[in-house]
Amino acid sequence: MDKALKEFLSRVEFNPKTHVIPLKTGLNRVLSQDIVSTRNLPGMDKSAVDGYALRASETLEATKSKPRSFQLVKSDSIKNNETKQVWTGNPLPSGADAVLMLENVKMTRDKVEVYGPATRWENVSRMGEDIRQGQVAVRAGRRLRPQHLGLLAAIGFDEIRVFEKPKVAIVATGNELAELGRDLHESQIFDSNGLSLSALCAELGAEPNDLGIARDELEDISEKLRTGLNTSDAVVTTGGTSVGAPDLVPDAVNALGEPGIIVHGVAMRPGMPTALAVVSGKPLLVLPGNPAAAMLGFEVFGRPLISKLSGLQRTESRPLIEARMTKKVTVTLGRRNLVRVQVFLKKGEFCARPVSARGSGLISTMTEANGYVATMKNVEGIEEGEIVRVHMFDDLEEH
Repeated sequence: MDKALKEFLSRVEFNPKTHVIPLKTGLNRVLSQDIVSTRNLPGMDKSAVDGYALRASETLEATKSKPRSFQLVKSDSIKNNETKQVWTGNPLPSGADAVLMLENVKMTRDKVEVYGPATRWENVSRMGEDIRQGQVAVRAGRRLRPQHLGLLAAIGFDEIRVFEKPKVAIVATGNELAELGRDLHESQIFDSNGLSLSALCAELGAEPNDLGIARDELEDISEKLRTGLNTSDAVVTTGGTSVGAPDLVPDAVNALGEPGIIVHGVAMRPGMPTALAVVSGKPLLVLPGNPAAAMLGFEVFGRPLISKLSGLQRTESRPLIEARMTKKVTVTLGRRNLVRVQVFLKKGEFCARPVSARGSGLISTMTEANGYVATMKNVEGIEEGEIVRVHMFDDLEEH
């Protein structure tokens, strides 16, 4: 599985386009260039508390029994034995190098009495303490979260250059599929994979383009694949990929160009029939038609693919937590088994309850689970009480 992914990504060309957008529309976008600060943050020494600014050296001998008295002034600079009242965020007056909190002094008319020594720069936010001029504030390849937007706003950026969102074409194949809103004929099922895979792409910041259903005809499949390659940066298909069966998707992919299918069949369960392909530098991810297998196959191969096409410096992996298995699970030896689990907190410990998976077509196993455990190929199961690493794709259950 890991080897297949590495080989797949190494064949994918990354030729991103960039554009400039307003900072206020930058949430979840990926920076295409380093943002270097043109100013210090803060831009001056300023008070971190409400209090009195003074010279720390003049308080060294102050005690409760022998306080030091300072003259209260209102000027922007202080001299010997002077202090100025400041509020949080106010610039430090010239000559001051410390601020004593209001509750630690006593004011009598125009005098302020100090009952203990202050240290230099106590309660002061120094100029450039947060970000210095010339420092890289946010690096290229970073997805912008609210905190990044706040930082960039604080240093004065109102526009940013970002990678364009990758476009991903989605194609579902199979005569048994019907579009939502249509009447089902006998032996038909609604196409759920197109919607779930589009949502998984959108969750990662890509722009999905659902091209609809391709019938089990080589010409129909080929036409939709060509459309996807011409209009998008990647194509994801579901169905028509069973190893050894007369499925048409691999044949259609290989007819489109070189190198075509580079991996067909992956030692994972569910999702063994997954195929990975590249045509003229553009990736095609060929997933099984069973809903759970399609979604988990996307987790393994689609997530790192879209991370690369988005310009991210690293794959946006699912959060990992360690949990204790509540029940023994038997798995298939020689494959990486993706065991769906429901993680919950019990007596201060994360526990993972395996979700019954009688088949890769059971979409309810994905809604009942909030994560999955990827076993090693050389194990036959997970013991009850064993600590496992869970890839979380939903919130914790409350127990």
